[in-house]
Amino acid sequence: MKREDIQFDSKDAPLREDVSMLAALLGEILEEQGGRSLFARVEESRRLAIARRAGEQDAQERLISSVSGLASDQADSLIKAFSVYFQITNLAERVHRIRRRRDYLMGDGSPQRGGFVAVLRHLKQKGISMTDLYQSLETMLVEPVFTAHPTESTRRTILRKHQRIAKRLVERFNPTLTPQEKNVILNRLRSEITIAWQTLEHPSTRLTVADELEHVLFFLTDVIYRVVPVFYEHLREALEEVYGPKAGQHALPIMMRFSSWVGGDMDGNPNVNATTLMSSLNRQRQLILNNYFLELTELASELTQSDRLVTVASDLLLKMNRYEALFPDISASIHERHNDMAYQRFLTLVGARVKATYHDEDHGYETPDEFLADVRLVKKSLQEYGGNHAGLFAVQRLEARAATFGFNLVTLDVRQDARVHRDLVGRCLGRNDWNDLSAEQRSEVLLEVLTAGRTDVPDDPEVESALDVFRAIETGQRGYGRNAVSSYIISMAKGVDDVLSVIYLSSLAGLSQPDFDIAPLFETVDDLNAGSGILQELLKLPVYQRHLRRRNNRQMVMVGYSDSNKDGGLAASRWALYKGQAELARTLEPFDTKLVVFHGRGGSISRGGGRTNNAILSAPKGTVNGHLRVTEQGETINHKFGLRGIAIRNLEQAWGSVVTASLLPDTNQSILERDDWSSIMETIATSGKETYRGLVYETEDFATFFRQFTPIDAVEQMRIGSRPPSRRGGGNIDNLRAIPWVFSWTQTRLILPGWYGFGQALADAVAQHGEAGLRLMVKECLFFATMLDDVEMVLAKADLAIAERYMILTEARFDPIFQKIREEYQQTRSLILELKETSQLLAHSPSIARAIELRNPYVDPMNLMQVDLLERWRMSDQKDDRLLSALLASVNGIAQGLQNTG
Repeated sequence: MKREDIQFDSKDAPLREDVSMLAALLGEILEEQGGRSLFARVEESRRLAIARRAGEQDAQERLISSVSGLASDQADSLIKAFSVYFQITNLAERVHRIRRRRDYLMGDGSPQRGGFVAVLRHLKQKGISMTDLYQSLETMLVEPVFTAHPTESTRRTILRKHQRIAKRLVERFNPTLTPQEKNVILNRLRSEITIAWQTLEHPSTRLTVADELEHVLFFLTDVIYRVVPVFYEHLREALEEVYGPKAGQHALPIMMRFSSWVGGDMDGNPNVNATTLMSSLNRQRQLILNNYFLELTELASELTQSDRLVTVASDLLLKMNRYEALFPDISASIHERHNDMAYQRFLTLVGARVKATYHDEDHGYETPDEFLADVRLVKKSLQEYGGNHAGLFAVQRLEARAATFGFNLVTLDVRQDARVHRDLVGRCLGRNDWNDLSAEQRSEVLLEVLTAGRTDVPDDPEVESALDVFRAIETGQRGYGRNAVSSYIISMAKGVDDVLSVIYLSSLAGLSQPDFDIAPLFETVDDLNAGSGILQELLKLPVYQRHLRRRNNRQMVMVGYSDSNKDGGLAASRWALYKGQAELARTLEPFDTKLVVFHGRGGSISRGGGRTNNAILSAPKGTVNGHLRVTEQGETINHKFGLRGIAIRNLEQAWGSVVTASLLPDTNQSILERDDWSSIMETIATSGKETYRGLVYETEDFATFFRQFTPIDAVEQMRIGSRPPSRRGGGNIDNLRAIPWVFSWTQTRLILPGWYGFGQALADAVAQHGEAGLRLMVKECLFFATMLDDVEMVLAKADLAIAERYMILTEARFDPIFQKIREEYQQTRSLILELKETSQLLAHSPSIARAIELRNPYVDPMNLMQVDLLERWRMSDQKDDRLLSALLASVNGIAQGLQNTG
C-alpha cells in the first residue's frame, strides 16, 4: 500500500512520512494476516480507483468487476483493509495537528490562529483592558454536551488502540531517537495495528444505555480529566505574555464544564428512565471519586516535606488532627517514619475521606465544596511556606479538576418529546380530548390547575414511571450536587403549554419548584420562527417568573440544526436559526433575563457541523453572552476529544471564539442590520426551502426512492445505539430521525441534505439581487461565507459518478429524480465556484482537499462493493447474515473514509 501519489505541502512533509510508513506497515500486515491474495486485491482496487479518477477509459467498469460478486468473507476482508487504512490515516492527520501546534509553540513567536495568544493580542489591540477581560471571564462558560446519538461507528476497544498508536506516532517527534528506539516504536505500531485487524469492528449486540455511558466516560476520564488543568495553565501563560506578569496573578474562574445526555435522553428511547438516570449519576460519581483517590495517593507520595524543615499551616494541622480521630485505622497504618510529613499524612487522610464518600460510609464528604476546601488548604499552605516549587503545581492541577468536575463528573441533561408530555398530562387530568385542544387552550387549563395546586395522580403505570424521572432528578441533585442535573430539554416544543407541562408534572412528582433549566427545543423551520413569540408569552406568566427567579433569571433555549435542515434544507435552516436566535435575544432583553442558546449540532454539515469557531463569531449579537453550550455527537467526540493535544486545541478555539464574540460583538456586522443582505438571505432561504421540499416531500413516492437508493435498511440494522432510528412507527421520512437520514445519504456519496436546493437558491438570489451583492457578502459577511464554505466541502466529498451506481438498486421510474438531483448538483457547484472566484472546489482549503484525495482511492471501491452487497442482501430477502456482516463493514468503512456519519 503506497501513498506516493498524493501531493503534500512542505509543512506537511512529516505527515506524508507518517502516512507512507503506516500504509507500508499495513500492507505487510495484510499480507501476513490475509495472504498474498488479499494484498493483491487491495492494491488492484487502489490502482483502478486512481485510474478511474484520472479519467482512464474503462477503469470504473474494471473496478466494479474486481470488487463485485466476492464471497462475503472476501468482501469483509477487503473492506476491513480499507477501513483500517482510514483509521490509521485519520490518526496520522490528528497527530500532525498536534505536531503543527508544537511547531507554533516552539517557533518564531508567530501565534497559532485561534490560539490563546492570538486571541488575547487581538483583544488588547481592540482596546480590551485586563480589567475588562477578567470581568468577562467571571461569567464565561464553555460547555460541551456529549450526547448518546448513535453516530460513532468505532468501538471503544478500537479507540483505545488508536490512542496507543497515536502515542507511538508522537514518540516519533523526538529527533534524538536511536535506530534501535525507532525500531521499537515501529514494532509497537505493528503490534497495535495487527491486534486492531484481529478485533471485530462491530458489536455483536445492540448497545445498551450503559454501553453508551462507558463510551462517553472513556473520553471524559482518559482525556478531558487530564487536559482541563493544562487548559488553564496555557491560558495563564498567554495572559502573562500579552498583558504582563501581573495578569497571571489573578485567580482564573472555572470557565469549562461538561455535560451529557447519556442516561437522561428519553426522547424516542424506551430504554431510558429514572433507573438509567440514577445509574448514570452513580457511575459518574464512582469514576470521578476514584480518579481523585488515585491522584491523592500519588500526591501523598510526592509531598514528603518534613515538619522539621518546613512550616505547615496551622489550620491544616488542626484539620489533620480531626481527620486522624475520624479515621484512626488509616492514621495508624501510616508508618511512624512519616509522622513528620504533614502533607503526606493529610493527603492520605483526605483520600480516606474520599474513599468513604465513594462507599457512602460515615465521615465521607457531604459536598464537593468540602473536598475542594481541603485541596485549597494544602495549596494555601504551600504558597505561604516555601512550596511554590515543591508540589504546588500538582496540587493546583487537582484543584482545577475538583472545581470543574465536582462529585458528578458531568452534568446530566434530561430530554423528552413534548408529545409524550401532552399524553401524560391528558391522562393526569382525565382529558381524552387533550391533544385535540389548541396550545392556547391547554395553557389556560394548566395555569388553572397550577394556580389551584392540584396534585392528584391517577393510578397509571406510565404516569408513575414519568413522575419517577422527576423524583430521580431531585434525588440526584440532593445526593450528587445541584449541578448533577441542570437542564430538562423539551423536544419538538410547539407552545407555552409544553413548558407548563413540565412544571405541572414535576409538581405531581412532589417537587415544589423544579430546580433545573426548562429548555424548549425548537427544531423545525416553523418552530424556530415561532420560538420568540412562545418565550414572550411564557415570560409574562407569574408561575414561570417564579421558576426563572430560582434559576437566576436564566432562560435556556435549545435550537436544532438537524431537524430544521431535514425539514427545509440547509439554507432555510441556517437562516431560521440565525433569525430565531436574534429574535430570542430581543424578546428576553426587556424581561432582564439572560439568554443561553443551546446549539444542537451534529457532525455533518447538514446537522450543524463545520467550524464551530466561525459559527460562534458569526452568531447574532446578544446570543453568545459569554456562554457556549453545544452538543458533541458521535464521531465528533472522537475527532475533537480522542487525543489530549487535539482536545486542548479544540477547547482553546472554543474559548477564543466565545470571548471574542462576547467582548467584540460589533466586529461581526449583523445581517439583520443590512436590508440588502437580509433581502438576499430571505430569497436564498425561501427558494432553497421550496426546492428542497419540492424534491423530498412533494415528489411522488420519494420515500420509496430513498429506501431503495440508500442503505437505510442496513443502517437500521447497525448495533451502534440504544434507541430506534425512528421517533415513532412508520417508514415515512417525517418519522425518521435526522441522524439515519443524513447517514444514509452520506453513504451513497450524494450527501444530498448538505447541499440540495442551495444552487437554485443562489441562482434566484443572483437573478433578483445581482451577482455583485452576493460577491460582497462572500467577502464581508462571515455567516454567508461560512455557509458557502460548508456547502463547498460537502460538494467536494460528494461523487455523483459513484452515487449513480446506487441507481441499479432502484426502479427505472426513479431515473428522472436522479437526473434532477444531478442538475441541481452541477448548478450548485458552478455558482459556488463563480461566487468564490475559483475554478476548483476547496482551492482555498488545501488541507481538506488533500485529506479527501488521500482517501478517495479506498472509499470508491468500498462504495462499489456496498452497492453489490446491498443488492445481493436484498435479493436474499435480507436474510443472509454473512452478507449483512460485510455490508455493515462497508457502512463503517465509508464512514471512516469520509469522516462523517450523521
